[in-house]
Amino acid sequence: MRMKHLLIADDDLHIRALLRHVLLREGYRVTEAEDGLAADKLSQQERFDLAILDVMMPGLDGFTLCERLREREDIPIILLTARDQLTDKEKGYLHGTDDYVTKPFEPEELLFRIKALFRRYLRTSNDRIRMNRIVIDRKTAEVTDGDTVFLLPLKELELLSQLAQFPGRVFSREELIRLIWGADYEGDDRTVDVHIKRLRQRFSAYEEDFSIETVRGLGYKIEVPGR
Repeated sequence: MRMKHLLIADDDLHIRALLRHVLLREGYRVTEAEDGLAADKLSQQERFDLAILDVMMPGLDGFTLCERLREREDIPIILLTARDQLTDKEKGYLHGTDDYVTKPFEPEELLFRIKALFRRYLRTSNDRIRMNRIVIDRKTAEVTDGDTVFLLPLKELELLSQLAQFPGRVFSREELIRLIWGADYEGDDRTVDVHIKRLRQRFSAYEEDFSIETVRGLGYKIEVPGR
């Protein structure tokens, strides 16, 4: 499993040292920035899994940095502040933060919040399945390439989602019938073939992004280049 990479942005050297010690001990990879501008630059050069941002920083404050990060990445963000003002918290959430921790804080509490955010984002990410340009959003029942929204019948959407969740895994027709149509379905299992054919036709221009492969004698699987 890839080590999670965390960005710490705080102009207080002692806070950064404390966070570095705690997070490294927990097995996270840590990159530090001494102000908002440096953090903004780092976020454009590297990929981070979570960001911890001080609100009051020179160059670029935490609110603005949070907003910029949110425009580029869908990652958990925690704001740190010395103030415990309701208006500041409201401002933080309006700028896109996920959580808000007031200084001084207990390191263990921060760790709990980090782990909780990773669990929340894992569940959320499972609702958005990406196959290069194609993204399936199971919450909104939409499939898009970033510009075009594909309106799929429900069973086609469920079939595509089921295969896309597990690229490379082979599903038999019987398994797909049970998962998509239900154990009490009385129709022919060849209905799977019909739906697969429709999906292939619908996404024939996206073969570089994913392909639905037939595994003779077994069933179907999705292959996603780069995964």
